[in-house]
Amino acid sequence: MSSPASIAKHPIHPMIVPLPIGLWIFSLICDVIYRTASDNSVWDEMAFYSLLVGIGGALLAAIPGFIDFLSIADPRAKRVAVTHLILNLVVVALYAVNAWLRTESPAGSSTPLLLSIVAILILSVSGWLGGELVYRHGVGIERSSTAPGPRAP
Repeated sequence: MSSPASIAKHPIHPMIVPLPIGLWIFSLICDVIYRTASDNSVWDEMAFYSLLVGIGGALLAAIPGFIDFLSIADPRAKRVAVTHLILNLVVVALYAVNAWLRTESPAGSSTPLLLSIVAILILSVSGWLGGELVYRHGVGIERSSTAPGPRAP
């Protein structure tokens, strides 16, 4: 099933999701550097702003992702998609709480770091499920009658 949220038959959701994923991983790396290798507060600030822009990117990616979600008819794929959606909402909520805690807590507090670790772990499971939607259930795959079949040996 092809993606209804696409540009020139290329699904938009997988084009956007690397932005928040990369920013959140970078935020975690900045936190680790700040807490272990450098007392320079720039690392703490980079972690905070990377986290915030990651939230914005995730909300942007959610729009075409939800459009794709609404187009899924296969019940097995829909169950995987619901889990993927819920996990992503949990991750965004964790990062929103994380951002709020960073404004209320002193720099270097351990709770935001722990929330980032938990969120990345959940995000990894959600990413696995996103891959399952594409590679096992064919969500976002353009089916064409002219697509080449398997090659003969």
